[in-house]
Amino acid sequence: MSPSGKLGPTPRSLEVQDLASFDHLVAAGAVNAHGWHAQSLDLRGRSAALTRLDVAGAMFLGCTFDDGMEASLRRRGALIFPRLQGVPFNPYRSTLYTPAELYAGLAGAPYEDLPDARIYHWSIQPGREHRVDATLASSLHDHAIGDALDELLRSGPWSGKHIVGVMGGHAAQRGSPGYAGAARLGRLLVRDGHIVATGGGPGAMEAANLGAYLGRADDGGLDEALGLLSAVPGFRPSVSAWARAAAAVVERFPDGTPSLGIPTWFYGHEPPNYFATHIAKYFANSIREAVLLDLCQGGIIFLPGAAGTVQEIFQDACENYYGAREKVTPMVLVGTRYWTQDYPAWPLLEQLAAGRAMEGRIFLVDTEEQAAAALRP
Repeated sequence: MSPSGKLGPTPRSLEVQDLASFDHLVAAGAVNAHGWHAQSLDLRGRSAALTRLDVAGAMFLGCTFDDGMEASLRRRGALIFPRLQGVPFNPYRSTLYTPAELYAGLAGAPYEDLPDARIYHWSIQPGREHRVDATLASSLHDHAIGDALDELLRSGPWSGKHIVGVMGGHAAQRGSPGYAGAARLGRLLVRDGHIVATGGGPGAMEAANLGAYLGRADDGGLDEALGLLSAVPGFRPSVSAWARAAAAVVERFPDGTPSLGIPTWFYGHEPPNYFATHIAKYFANSIREAVLLDLCQGGIIFLPGAAGTVQEIFQDACENYYGAREKVTPMVLVGTRYWTQDYPAWPLLEQLAAGRAMEGRIFLVDTEEQAAAALRP
């Protein structure tokens, strides 16, 4: 599955996600817009160009036009998806989120008043699941996030790089050995040339994104950041204080190494962490989980966690169990005692892997250094 939920490519469509792309196509002499998908563009002032185009079969999602142009486009065969009213997000967005966007206003307002929290509260309104407009808005949003993620991974500095997932529980507190270990792991992976992806939440996920963010910093920089964060160990009782401590670290260390967080509003009690520079946040948790596992072709490292992490282990194991040999990706479980006694996932994973293509691609280790080494060629 692609990040947008598509089952395969659509070669007859062309995503037009910014005004520069639209203007370039028009300037290059385009006359037929069949298959164009223009997303969230302000096309006011471009009526002359739109009038010259054959727009039959074109799609305009959440775009803004000069007066009268929308009706003209409809008459000529274009499909118009209007802006949706009363929705606290842009269902047609063309980029992933950033921490600054989801936490806009953090310096002077409580988390409950910020965009991330407002979107979550919209998503749990009584009766929302029975309203067509709400269902349409969330579905369009998740598709748009998937398209933006596709675009990010197809082009730019991330193209062709291995993405390595780090999974683990949200309960790891700042200041704890487990949190520091996850941060060291994130940094090791970046130094090995990988892109780090996590579930985008707190705990071990935040720590791995922190380590990736400070992947090029020296030991003193990481230790300083860990010390600053330890003053606010967790997101309870105050998400605001927790997020502000992270924002202060980002301000102290600007221009960190990019990494990816893929959280979900399904788990609205878990706020997104501030260290994932690119955030693909979905409403549908099932899509989010499938996308996260599919992206991590460089392998996944599983740190100690509870039900969610165990589910991710066996969801990944299922794909490897039935996958073709060339599609099997490494699985690394960190913590021998934890995964053999506390939550004995390892013995079952071994039994599943026996005699399969995945048998030589599963690892049980005890240190972050061993976990990173298991993913090296």
